[in-house]
Formats: sequence, C-alpha cells, structure tokens
Amino acid sequence: MEYFQITAETFFGFAALFVLTKVLGKTQITQITAFDFIAALVLGELVGNALYDDEIGIIKIGFAITLWGVLIYATEVITEKFKGTREVLEGQPSLIIRKGQIDREALKNSKLDINQLQHLLRSKDVFSLKDVEFAVLETDGTISVLKSFAQQNSTKADLELPEQQVPLPRCIISDGEVLWDNLSEANLDREWLQKQLEAQHFNSPDEVLYAEFEEGKSDLFIMSF
Repeated sequence: MEYFQITAETFFGFAALFVLTKVLGKTQITQITAFDFIAALVLGELVGNALYDDEIGIIKIGFAITLWGVLIYATEVITEKFKGTREVLEGQPSLIIRKGQIDREALKNSKLDINQLQHLLRSKDVFSLKDVEFAVLETDGTISVLKSFAQQNSTKADLELPEQQVPLPRCIISDGEVLWDNLSEANLDREWLQKQLEAQHFNSPDEVLYAEFEEGKSDLFIMSF
C-alpha cells in the first residue's frame, strides 16, 4: 500500500503541476524572474516532500498546489493591473552600457562583474565591449544588446532590395515518422512524398532522420540516419 500511495501521489502531483503550468501560461516557463524562481522551487518542494510524508495525502497535495497556483495567478493579475507593483514583484531592466560606456553603478547594483558581463555579451555573439552601444540586463538575467552603428548588420531594406515572400519550412519526416498534418497543410500527399523519397534513393520514411519542405522549392530536403 505504501508503494501504491507513492505512485498515486506522484502521478497526481505531476498531473496537477502540468495543469497549473497550462493555466498560468507559457510565460511562467520562459520568464524566470526572481518570483518565478521562488514559485518553481516551492511547487517542487510541495510535491517532493509530500510524496514521502505518510500524513499528507492526495487531497492535501492538491490543496497546497491549488493555493500556491492561486497566489501566483493573483500576483500576475496584480502586476498586470497595477504598474507600480511590477518593479517589486518582477524587477526592472538595468541599462548597464550606455552609449558605449559601462555604467559602473548599474553594474554594481546588478551584482555583476566584468567577467560575467563579457560572458553575457558572448552569448549574444558580441566578443568586444567596444562593439556595444547599449546593453540592457533584463529581469530574467539575460542581456539585450544594441551594437554600435559600424557593427550592425545591413538589412535588405537598407540595400533597397525588392520584397519577397518569406516561406515557412515544414518538417515532413522526423525520426522516420511522417508528420501527416504538416504534409496536408503544405497541400501535398502520400504519392508526392513517395516520389520525392525514391528520387533521392530512399525506399521508405523509416530510412529518413529528417525531411523538410519549403514552399517555392520543388525538392524535399532530406537527412538520412
């Protein structure tokens, strides 16, 4: 009965956290602010500790997760409705490089040193501080960079090139399995796919690791195992 209880509580905790994540939205997954980090730790502890506590059953686990979920949701509503609370609950972005100069006070307040700043810049493909005009440390710990004029990439608009439609590539085969929904959305059928495979010396989708179709191109891009 003890193993059955652990199994039941584990499945329930997993399902409850999954539902809670869906209700709260994707931003809870991607925007790891200080509050989100605390929320993730507490939710994990609630379920983890409850699994091996004989006095805590599924009902108590469900109540604790629901209560914490209500608190998180209420906080999100408060920060959405009242702008003044966002700085306290979510934090505020910091401008740590301004017009090519490091703001030492902002760097100090953000608990960053030069080595950490360089690491964050390298994650944005910036390897020299002199290439940066502005840099903002976001509330989730990432950095946003605006390069100096000389280091910015030219766009097609800058080159005055004519506009063209940008196609959306679709994955047709993944790990040997045909994604029939994507094939149908591209207005293609099984017969067309088989001809494409045979033209590139494949007998069946089982031999294909990845296949991609791009509108405007006649051939299927294929990678084998």
